[in-house]
Amino acid sequence: MPRIFKPRPLTQEEFASFGEVIQEAGARSYAINGGTTLRVHDLCSVRMKNRGRPLISFFRTLKTVALPLKLALLECHPLGSQAFIPKEFAPFIIAVAPQAPEPNLDHLQVFLTDGVQGVNYAPGVWHLPLASLTLAAYVVVDRGGPGENLREFDLTGEDILITE
Repeated sequence: MPRIFKPRPLTQEEFASFGEVIQEAGARSYAINGGTTLRVHDLCSVRMKNRGRPLISFFRTLKTVALPLKLALLECHPLGSQAFIPKEFAPFIIAVAPQAPEPNLDHLQVFLTDGVQGVNYAPGVWHLPLASLTLAAYVVVDRGGPGENLREFDLTGEDILITE
């Protein structure tokens, strides 16, 4: 019997156990640089373990996803958080499972961003690799440094489907 999920809107309250939603709504902001710039402040906490350092990268999607989407892989980063922030309007699908040695698929949750929201996955949270509904570019903040910071879990033997 397939497991079927309908993504629900991404909110900080619903996503809190997996990390942080990165968005302007509700954030503290103030003018800086003599009033020429608005700073939207402290949107997420970058976390690293074991002598890690922050990496800031651009990811450009080469392929998009569409619904229905069959999940094939989840990944986690045990040594640091990983943030995805769209550089332009770019809704993407999020599938997450709590931190554990392997993903607990009975606790899988699925979200859809509003196109301007980003996410910061907490260290060790299982998540779908970037699954963008549009060709787009993303700012990615994650951990560089020594140690294994990528674990993958193959889902090809599972029947997990995300629908509209």
